[in-house]
Amino acid sequence: MERIVLVGESGQCVCELCEVADGFFSRGRGLLGRKRLAEGHGLLIKSTWSVHTWFMRFPIDVLFLDRHLTVLKVRKDMRPWSIASRFRAKSALELAAGECERLGIEVGDRLGWGSLNGA
Repeated sequence: MERIVLVGESGQCVCELCEVADGFFSRGRGLLGRKRLAEGHGLLIKSTWSVHTWFMRFPIDVLFLDRHLTVLKVRKDMRPWSIASRFRAKSALELAAGECERLGIEVGDRLGWGSLNGA
């Protein structure tokens, strides 16, 4: 699975270790089977406008993004056995619960590809 870094408009690191789920199996598995999602880690699910937390063990924050990585919707503290969607979203970024609040991410913010330490 590919890994990337996502940064916010002000240069803050939004997702230091972001896995990209863009294939049939990686998108289907998502975060299932994990006990938690660490701060700074996340999963970018490409080509989706909805997510669910069925069979998950922990809550997450979800950002629905357009093709330019602009935040269309923020779903904070999404508990297990929930569904969320945003029509016209092109991808969803799943983060640990509380990350959106900690980073101050809001609808309209634009994320971008980044790197750590100039790497």
